[in-house]
Amino acid sequence: MDGSAHRGEDTWMVAGRTFRSRLIVGTGKYKDYAQNAAAAEAAGAEIVTVALRRVNLSDPSQPMLVDHVKPDRFTFLPNTAGCFTGEDAVRTLRLAREAGGWDLVKLEVLSNTKHLLPDMEETLRALKLLVADGFQVMVYCSDDPVYAQKLEEAGAAAIMPAAAPIGSGRGIQNFLNLGLIIEQSKVPVLVDAGVGTASDAVLAMEIGCDAVLMNTAIAEAKDPIRMAVAMKHAVVAGREAYLAGRMGKRMYADASSPLSGLI
Repeated sequence: MDGSAHRGEDTWMVAGRTFRSRLIVGTGKYKDYAQNAAAAEAAGAEIVTVALRRVNLSDPSQPMLVDHVKPDRFTFLPNTAGCFTGEDAVRTLRLAREAGGWDLVKLEVLSNTKHLLPDMEETLRALKLLVADGFQVMVYCSDDPVYAQKLEEAGAAAIMPAAAPIGSGRGIQNFLNLGLIIEQSKVPVLVDAGVGTASDAVLAMEIGCDAVLMNTAIAEAKDPIRMAVAMKHAVVAGREAYLAGRMGKRMYADASSPLSGLI
């Protein structure tokens, strides 16, 4: 019997919505929307992030995302990629809500630097404005446990620390801080940004993340569809290992078979 069937379905919840897949994929960087849709399907994703400033949602004279990545198949998570001030982020999401009725959103306010890490002061300020305006906000942030706590106290629906700079593919750089954020948070924690390959996704899930979000790791793979499948299995494997509870680490050997009574 399949173990998951015996235990019951392993789901997670954000802002009152329940999901089965713990892999969230982006829209953008693919050669076209058709490949984007194929990758999302291959990943088994239920949520796709939509960079409102970079994806065509409204101009029918140009290729449109919704013609391929169907809103009735995926939950769209509008995000503020490309915003560098709180005002820009709030304005972008208010326009998105007017256009598509979205209230579950992803906030990111970047620093205008080569590393594009989050500007946490602006992020926190924008979050408070959005929460007061009735949005359910998943927040992209640095891997700072103190700021993560401030975001949760301000009403964030999920905390989404970067594993490494956006698009860097370097994997988790600070396991200690990420572990502290997971331990203290009462809302879902998702690794967002910096994943490069399947082993990065496994590690994120093994330490207790609720889900993983990625875009470049799939879109810029030599075979994006195959990488999407790999990421799907990686997230499942990491989650199963986390639930199983790994063995303790030892300094010395512990023989698999007893050493006493040998012939």
